[in-house]
Amino acid sequence: MPFRSALSGINAASEELKVIGNNIANAGTTGFKQSRAEFADVYAATEGGSSNSIGAGVRLAAVTQQFGQGNIGFTDNKLDLAINGRGFFILDENGTRSYTRSGSFQVDRDGYVVNNANQKLIVNNADEQGNITGAVGPLRLDNANIQPNATDMIDVGVNLDSSQSPPTTAPFDPEVPNSFNHSTSLTIYDSLGTAHLATMYYVKGAQPNEWQTYLFVDGKDARGAQQPPYSADTLMFDGAGALASINGTPVPPGTIQYDNIQIGNGADPLNLTVNLLSATPITQFGSRFNVSSLKQNGFTSGRLSGFDINDQGIIKARYSNGQSKVIGQVSLADFKNPQGLRPLGDTSWAESYSSGPALVGTPGSGSLGVLQSGALENSNVNLTEQLVNMIHAQRNFQANAQMISTADTITQTVINIR
Repeated sequence: MPFRSALSGINAASEELKVIGNNIANAGTTGFKQSRAEFADVYAATEGGSSNSIGAGVRLAAVTQQFGQGNIGFTDNKLDLAINGRGFFILDENGTRSYTRSGSFQVDRDGYVVNNANQKLIVNNADEQGNITGAVGPLRLDNANIQPNATDMIDVGVNLDSSQSPPTTAPFDPEVPNSFNHSTSLTIYDSLGTAHLATMYYVKGAQPNEWQTYLFVDGKDARGAQQPPYSADTLMFDGAGALASINGTPVPPGTIQYDNIQIGNGADPLNLTVNLLSATPITQFGSRFNVSSLKQNGFTSGRLSGFDINDQGIIKARYSNGQSKVIGQVSLADFKNPQGLRPLGDTSWAESYSSGPALVGTPGSGSLGVLQSGALENSNVNLTEQLVNMIHAQRNFQANAQMISTADTITQTVINIR
């Protein structure tokens, strides 16, 4: 009688309903991947058995997860990350690695970027200069002050008006406006991160195409003179308005060196190089004085004020002093057989023999997808499809139950034959 076959069908339908129910329950779970119940028929025949063998029912062959792409929804949290394409985020919990598609991350009290299960996000770390290294480890956002950087280079790009005449007052004195033609100022920093005002003065010389320059820091001569006459550097331009020499030395390099500038606040003395041939070099044309470039490379101390993550997973930290620095790059893992991964719960998986070893790379490299910051990948469950499957499984269950009822009726009929 077909009791056993029908019972196996009921069990199979029940297992399929469990899978469907789990899919529907996780329709709103970030990074969830739906599963599919796969069945195989059962025959109680040997290898050399009859071709007329009747099947003995059905069995659950496998429950496979479908790693298709879920829809990406945007959020207001920059630490929310979504993968568009293949790959898994790599998580670490006390040295144990797991993998997830759920990119819901936040910062714990120690500054580590973790998920809701307190597992740390693994990245390729960067060195102090912001270069991505081969060192792999948890991402940590450090809120400590970054050290200040003393200014040692000033780039100056100005146009000195060739039609100007030498000042009416001599010698040069920064306190006397009529003793110089032009001036430029910018803020520089010492080794303690303290700001200072650096002012460069330009004085038209007596010879054609000749100018003298002076540098003062906080109103004091950078070369240490206490009163006029101050030490000047002589610039000579050619007939086309380009810088030709500094203090008689042909350009390039086109720089002026100021060493051992005493600040007087406990900071180390400043050693400044003024570069007059930057990307926008100094010129002497027959037009008004104007400043096209004036910058320096120092900065004061600063604290972490924010960060950005691009589609390649590069994490750039922004600081309150206007500086920015690359602190790492998100690592992704891929597998030759993702369906062989072992589910762990909490929307994460573990590597297994069937999945093969993790193939680690960076977003956008090889077959790996790219990242979207401020976004999350939704579950790939299609509710309409699941509801249709549920109806189908329900009918299978009812049909097999009816088969048992029919077989029972037949059995009763046979028993009642007299």
